[in-house]
Amino acid sequence: MAEVHVIGQIMGATGFSESSLFCKWGVHTGAAWKLLSGVREGQTQVDTPQIGDMAYWSHPIDLHFATKGLQGWPRLHLQVWSQDSFGRCQLAGYGFCHVPSSPGTHQLDCPTWRPLGSWREQLARAFVGGGPQLLHGDAIYSGADRYRLHTTSGGTVHLELSLLLRHFDRYGVEC
Repeated sequence: MAEVHVIGQIMGATGFSESSLFCKWGVHTGAAWKLLSGVREGQTQVDTPQIGDMAYWSHPIDLHFATKGLQGWPRLHLQVWSQDSFGRCQLAGYGFCHVPSSPGTHQLDCPTWRPLGSWREQLARAFVGGGPQLLHGDAIYSGADRYRLHTTSGGTVHLELSLLLRHFDRYGVEC
């Protein structure tokens, strides 16, 4: 079977209006993919930017996949949350990006968005916190469902991923 090693980190995020940010992440693959080592999901620590607007996480990602086909290439889905002084968490943005398909080191910028909600929900979010969230996480990377939502843009999550591909030549795939 062909193998893919993904080694890297979620560097941090910029452009969010909220402070005290953290990121929940996960990887989604097709049925032909098997995770040999690593974890499918994780969460960074909370960081409050002191200088500038960059929240630094430097959260490691280390995944090793085996696959029988290229369908369902891995995608990272991200949820950025903010934490207030009372410890309450509210959604700052959803995002996803495809893992690059070429070997080497890649710098990725993943834009985020969040559901806007009605004017009442927006008012409640401003004063009480919370706000609308997705019921099903599949809408993050499913274009058909996502384009029916009223959304607003969030910030950008910065990632650095290195890929190692192994045995793809045995299956007729040139790297």
